[in-house]
Amino acid sequence: MFKKEFPIEKMAKVLNITRDSYYKWIKRKQSRRKQENEFLLSRIRYIFYLHKKRYGSSRIHAELKKENIVCSRRRVAKLMKSANLVSIRCKRHRYPKNSSKPDKYPPNLLNQNFTVDSPNKVWVSDITYIPTKEGWLYVTTIIDLFNREVIGHSRSYDLKTENTVMKAFNEAVRKRKPEENLIFHSDRGVQYHSEAFRNKLRSLNSTQSTSGKGNCYDNAVAESFFKTLKSELLTDDTFKTRREAKTKVFEYIEAYYNKRRIHSTLNWCSPKEYLENYYKKTGKREGKIHQREKRKAV
Repeated sequence: MFKKEFPIEKMAKVLNITRDSYYKWIKRKQSRRKQENEFLLSRIRYIFYLHKKRYGSSRIHAELKKENIVCSRRRVAKLMKSANLVSIRCKRHRYPKNSSKPDKYPPNLLNQNFTVDSPNKVWVSDITYIPTKEGWLYVTTIIDLFNREVIGHSRSYDLKTENTVMKAFNEAVRKRKPEENLIFHSDRGVQYHSEAFRNKLRSLNSTQSTSGKGNCYDNAVAESFFKTLKSELLTDDTFKTRREAKTKVFEYIEAYYNKRRIHSTLNWCSPKEYLENYYKKTGKREGKIHQREKRKAV
């Protein structure tokens, strides 16, 4: 730092050290621990920015394990803190309320049991609001509880049943073609309890399940997805247009969340990867659903 300003001999004398010890210090090798930390930090930075600052220490630690890099989660957290790598968080928004209520709701068949042993047994759904400078964008999602995959979604400018729940449900049915005995769970939103949607469920011999009044924990998986989407997508100012928000939400779900984002509840696999592992394990390499889709494509 001061080499150009002061002679080495004078600085050594002031610090009460010999010139030899100074040159040895210059030539010393980095400790093994420091070398490991530099390597780890380079991988941490790569994963952190690859996932657009969405991953915290737990998910980065899981990704490192997949690369056979051995270290503790605490060490990852410490290195991230030293490099000021902080995962993104979202702001809270107030949403409009819909006061219309049906006379009677179906019972809660899940009772907060979100563990399913195979695909297309239980689907959960919810609607959320994405703020833009043009107004709200309404996002409806349908998630398969088995692998937490968003199998159907709609992005609309209003809350009409045909543009929200019906559109998302039709997409989910087209992709998955569920057999009978499907349980469809949601909160008490009027769209889910409209006559049109109830008739749709009856036509597929599906059973409807509803959360208790004002109990967000009864639909925790769907609620958790929206919390994740907002914390990882709404990082900047409000979207300028609804069209921009529609595009970003689509990209997040289809290109990132379903295919790449790992989940602790899925043994640190992405939804797609977890489903593929299930087919390999059970001998159903692609499953009836995917085979039908392939025939259609041909």
